[in-house]
Amino acid sequence: MKGKFLIPCISVFFFSFFLVIPSWVKAHCDTLEGPVVLAAKTALEKMDVNPVLKWVKKENEQEIRALFKKALVVRSKSPEAKELADRYFFETLVRIHRAGEGAPYTGLKSDPVEPIIAEADRSLEKGSVDHLVKHITEELARGIQQRFTKTQEKRKHAEDSIAAGREFVEAYVEFTHYVERLYLDLIGQPHLSTEPIHHKH
Repeated sequence: MKGKFLIPCISVFFFSFFLVIPSWVKAHCDTLEGPVVLAAKTALEKMDVNPVLKWVKKENEQEIRALFKKALVVRSKSPEAKELADRYFFETLVRIHRAGEGAPYTGLKSDPVEPIIAEADRSLEKGSVDHLVKHITEELARGIQQRFTKTQEKRKHAEDSIAAGREFVEAYVEFTHYVERLYLDLIGQPHLSTEPIHHKH
């Protein structure tokens, strides 16, 4: 009975975690294959700024409109000018979008979109989230189970020696920090630092 109850609970927990995970953790909006740049390419080709405006705050709309008009003029000069104008527009658009998220901008990336983000995009295109939920639920369960098993085993021998005790503490810290990070993301208090979270034991 407990096992049947655990699976849906994990599904809800991890799917909620995935939805609220901060964008700077696994950013894909700053990649050349990300949705912001793809929208920018469409806008430039159609000479219509509207596709990109949803990616910026209302207060930044006029800045983007003005930049878009300049980009259209410059990119008509030559192939080289087109490349430079497009790149500048992409970078400015992404920078402003990231600022609107409260996230840093460190330049456009040529890295491929993270597989899990690509899967999220595909789920929207297909109109079904079932495969995505299954995938991230399995990953969550695996991550917790592995750390729990390791910690539980080390705990059995924690009093055998100082060295064994330290091994237990190391495993315990990794286990508890892992679940705490998940929980903080779930409740909307993201950990913005890679430094370990300190507990009140």
